[in-house]
Amino acid sequence: MAVFKQHNVDDFYEIGEELGSGQFAIVKRCIEKSTGIEYAAKFIKKRQSRASRRGVRREEIEREVDILQQLQHNNIVELHDVYENRTDVVLILELVSGGELFDFLAQKESLSEEEATRFIKQILDGIQYLHSKRIAHFDLKPENIMLLDRNVPLPRIKLIDFGLAHKIEAGADFKNIFGTPEFVAPEIVNYEQLGLEADMWSIGVITYILLSGASPFLGDTKQETLGNISGVNYEFDEELFSNTSELAKSFISQLLEKDTRKRMTIQDALNHHWITSCGHMEEDSAAREAEKKAEQLKTKRLKEYTIQSHSSMPQNNTYANFERFAHVVEDVGLMETGLSEVAEARHTLQVDIEALLSIYNDKEAWYKEESETARKQLSQVRYEFRKVEATRRLLQEDIKSIDASLESISGKYSQRQSQLDALRQELNSELQWLQDVMNSLHPEGANGSMHSSSLNTDVRQALKELLHPACRMELCPKAKQPLTESG
Repeated sequence: MAVFKQHNVDDFYEIGEELGSGQFAIVKRCIEKSTGIEYAAKFIKKRQSRASRRGVRREEIEREVDILQQLQHNNIVELHDVYENRTDVVLILELVSGGELFDFLAQKESLSEEEATRFIKQILDGIQYLHSKRIAHFDLKPENIMLLDRNVPLPRIKLIDFGLAHKIEAGADFKNIFGTPEFVAPEIVNYEQLGLEADMWSIGVITYILLSGASPFLGDTKQETLGNISGVNYEFDEELFSNTSELAKSFISQLLEKDTRKRMTIQDALNHHWITSCGHMEEDSAAREAEKKAEQLKTKRLKEYTIQSHSSMPQNNTYANFERFAHVVEDVGLMETGLSEVAEARHTLQVDIEALLSIYNDKEAWYKEESETARKQLSQVRYEFRKVEATRRLLQEDIKSIDASLESISGKYSQRQSQLDALRQELNSELQWLQDVMNSLHPEGANGSMHSSSLNTDVRQALKELLHPACRMELCPKAKQPLTESG
């Protein structure tokens, strides 16, 4: 969590003249009283309430400060201190006094590719450091590429303004629509997943402008610009790139790649032959003369581009370049200012909506086609489901019929079982009676043996006749066995 000093910045620094301003920020020169070292004080206006539209939310300021505190590189502006008062957060930054890179190059009489690659290499070095920490700048453009001191043979590049920078967490879903339309990547325009690749696209646009003095995607309107970016609608105009090497065009083409998986990474860019060769090529004097003329044309067009970009007020969401002359409007009456902001916000919103509608027309057609395919598949599934339901109902009816049959069989079985039990009891009764009769007919002595034998024969015959009906019903198979002498 970023820590802001709750002291009066004027107690520690002498605040000097204004160096630049944005919609909600003013940068002033300052001198640290204890050391005499010059710095730049960036006063960021805080948003006073959630309902207010003026000022920057505190969490956004904290994110910028937190990122700057992690950075220590020769090509990145250094944060020295942070103060806070009731209305502002004040960032004490390294003083970058050399102006913008493009302004410096536009004032030169000539520009070779070798010189261009030296500056691009410094930009790549700074971005490599950022990307090694999984930090994306998201607002790379000429205004944010400054020189520490232009009065040296090879001025040092300084990347500034980290108001839109984000740390890219692995696996996190991060989407946003921000930045300067002329330099944003297609994934920002299309509101898709964002990552470090967005910075590489911006470097491709910056390199294109640096070598030609023309912007590859800039249209007459914001909507047209965004449409050109989404469709990757650019070309290497013969007039603008007639003397530009194929290596330089290859470098730009591999950065202006819509598919982020195919777009060069920062390491790929540093290893590209255009960067590593630094333009060392043998040429004859005639070729050198032709190149010199081409270089003069390049710097002339680059100067025209810088003048045009400084005189316009592109609508974007950055702090440093959003309505360069907003502080003039603030001097007008409060009511007029409020009405102007409302009208401008409405116009900006309308333009954004029209741009998004234009971009998503093709996607809507694709969704309709996919919806029709899904509808047909769903209809087939419903038909198959109805067939299964009919089969299920038939099976249920068969099961009910089988259950009824089983109940009928079970009833008949129970009835027969009852009859069998009754007959078994009757037979047991008869057998008991027979046993009693036989017991009563046993001889009591030897004298009656002949008589009893005759009598037993008659009795057995009578019993056979009595048991004959039962044997015919096959209810007692054991009754078919002949009776023994002992009954």
